[in-house]
Amino acid sequence: MQSLARIPFFKDLTDLDTAKFDRRCNWKRAEENETIVDYEDKSSDVYFLVTGQVRVLIRTPAGKEIILAEMGAGQFFGELAAIDGVERSANVTALTRSELCIMPASVFREIIFSSQGACEKVLRLLSGRIREGNARLTEHSVFDLKHRLYAELLRLAHPRAGHAGQKIISPPPFHHVIAARIGCRREQITREFTAMVNEGIAEKNRGGLVLLKPQVLEARLAEAMRHDG
Repeated sequence: MQSLARIPFFKDLTDLDTAKFDRRCNWKRAEENETIVDYEDKSSDVYFLVTGQVRVLIRTPAGKEIILAEMGAGQFFGELAAIDGVERSANVTALTRSELCIMPASVFREIIFSSQGACEKVLRLLSGRIREGNARLTEHSVFDLKHRLYAELLRLAHPRAGHAGQKIISPPPFHHVIAARIGCRREQITREFTAMVNEGIAEKNRGGLVLLKPQVLEARLAEAMRHDG
């Protein structure tokens, strides 16, 4: 049975009876590369990812695409339109086959207004996104390309099992994707990756991009921040 109880966001909300909202939501499957939400859509639904992965990006008037985020199962998007009613500001495309729960804005608002737990989760989510946005804005204002790349790689990486002190990005990131995340050209990313490998602070293997010395990248970022201006 399709139920909100399957979705992580709702699992520990003791002050909400999710069953009464199940029939007011829709469920769909999206194929790889399918557009789920597009720029300037006038819809206001909220999308909860049950399975799969999506990419969120914006496009400049000149046609340049900037990746804002990639989301996986358990996350949701579209809440801004549900809150303020403004048309969509980003495109969301499925990276893999995905299953989604589509919740009308009226249902989403009813839930967050009636459940203190749900409201707190949404507030924490929004504050986290604002903090991340502020961090990215600071990086673009303070750092050059190389240091923006360091910051993005550290954000994407997680500890490498069995290799103390190392981190890994798995699967290995595509150069054009990283370029779209930090606002540069793919060729520049290729050049910086090559320099990192030659310096011995990173390596590429079939499992991913390994940051052999993430502490070196962190130290360089701290030094660049201290010497800004």
